[in-house]
Amino acid sequence: MNFILYSDVNDSSISQSLGRPEYSYYFVLKAYRPVLESLGRVHVVSSAADVDPLYRQLQQAGQECLFLSFSPPHKTPIDLQCPMVCVIAWEYDSIPDEDWDNDPRHDWSQTLARHGRVITLSSHTAQAIRRTLGEDFPVLVLPTPLWERFADVREQYPSTPVNPGTTLQIKGCIIDSRPMGLSADGLIAPIFNEQELEARGLSIEEPEPEPEPEPVPPPPLTLRRRAFITKHYLREACRALTTDSEHSSLFLLKHNLLLWYREAARDLMPVAVREQLFRLRTPVSEPLPEPQSQPEPLPLATTVSEAMELAEHPQAVFPDTSERVEIDVSGVVYVSVFNPEDGRKNWHHLITAFCWALRDAEDATLVLKITQNDLSTYYVHLITLLSQLSPFACRVVVMHGYLEDEEFARLYGAASFYVNASRCEGLCLPLMEFMSCARPVIAPNHTAMGDYIDERVGFIVKSSHEPTIWPEDARILYRTLRHRPDWGSLKAAYEDSYAMAKNRPQDYQAMATAANERMRDYCGFAPVQQRLSQFFGLAPSRETTPLTAEAGAASC
Repeated sequence: MNFILYSDVNDSSISQSLGRPEYSYYFVLKAYRPVLESLGRVHVVSSAADVDPLYRQLQQAGQECLFLSFSPPHKTPIDLQCPMVCVIAWEYDSIPDEDWDNDPRHDWSQTLARHGRVITLSSHTAQAIRRTLGEDFPVLVLPTPLWERFADVREQYPSTPVNPGTTLQIKGCIIDSRPMGLSADGLIAPIFNEQELEARGLSIEEPEPEPEPEPVPPPPLTLRRRAFITKHYLREACRALTTDSEHSSLFLLKHNLLLWYREAARDLMPVAVREQLFRLRTPVSEPLPEPQSQPEPLPLATTVSEAMELAEHPQAVFPDTSERVEIDVSGVVYVSVFNPEDGRKNWHHLITAFCWALRDAEDATLVLKITQNDLSTYYVHLITLLSQLSPFACRVVVMHGYLEDEEFARLYGAASFYVNASRCEGLCLPLMEFMSCARPVIAPNHTAMGDYIDERVGFIVKSSHEPTIWPEDARILYRTLRHRPDWGSLKAAYEDSYAMAKNRPQDYQAMATAANERMRDYCGFAPVQQRLSQFFGLAPSRETTPLTAEAGAASC
């Protein structure tokens, strides 16, 4: 059997694709490849257009062929000659079974029915597909085989409830709550009186009156600046749909559309059209929120007062992300890996529940590894959140940048627990990776996590259903369900896990061992190979040693 593999993200584009909805498929393809090589020959193509020419070439040689598309069904070709199967990561209660925008590809049920079978990463996804296509539709549940990859980490970094001390390194920046002097007052620019300035060794001299400066004209609305403004308000519109607010989503969408029109498009309209739009504008029925401008790095201080202000507000300046930096962590260390722009990850609860539950525990540390290239998308929001929570004795460390394999191994080894508070998951590779390193977890047991999370391997975060939209649905209609994690349950899980790590090391080790054994049985090479060979009716062609693949960046 010949397996042709394709993912929209590949080796050459992965560094520019982190954070895209499809980038996790790249890691799934790489993890599947050794298993497929044990059952036949593997060909990885860079374009879907290369599939049929290769298929015809192999067919003429009398060889069987199957195309595995590591892409969502609406991005999978439907007109190929080669037999094909989709590999799907999906985290919602139902699959799209309607089309919109006159594009039938949005209806996954039609595409999957045409293929005749499908591979999913979890039982949750399999159930969602069978609800639409019937209980007898052929579905293979196949998690990514990754347990063997972490044998060296398990040997080098045995699980320890209280970390005696580990140095973490990264090329990028590290945000550490402890030395920042966080305070809610720090969100307001400081005002110094004459006595305060004198106490700091500065004096006030009345400056000579200066002529009024000429007003600075606004920057020209070039095509690049219009695109920049448009990108900003598109991001704000997405946040309006995915985050809770005191204002309705429709109101915020209209508000952001109005701001975009004023700043990026009004000058392009004829005067008569502008006057007509002004007459037709909707009266404001809610108090307008303050517009959120795109954060930009502040310039270097040029005066003593500016230098003092920046010294009082280190959070006002973006950290340098070009250097290799390090930090020491110890005590009971919680780790989570996520993209702040991913609305499923619920990262505000991760931080607020931690700081509330362990606010008096100086030896409790939450390490957040960010898989987002753009620091500006979350930096101000993060610092504001930490400032609102202050003061707290526990520690929050945020790692922004790229981790080499050896540096990621130290992060695995530093963890006492891995934490997940997601609203839904298609598989959650980081959670499985830390469990494969024999680390207990705090996590819900909904969606894909229901396949491998229970009380033996960690502390369960309770959750309940809530309506949501299919991510690709431009109509923004509620058609499916996700889960709403309970904040109080997450807080209690932090408290209970900390008490176990400090007072019951034997219980901790039993939970760590159970997490490791669960991953061995769930995503070890042998069980995954057996499921795959049975689904395709194939026998292993030779012994294959699992390859080492990249870890720690995928989210699905």
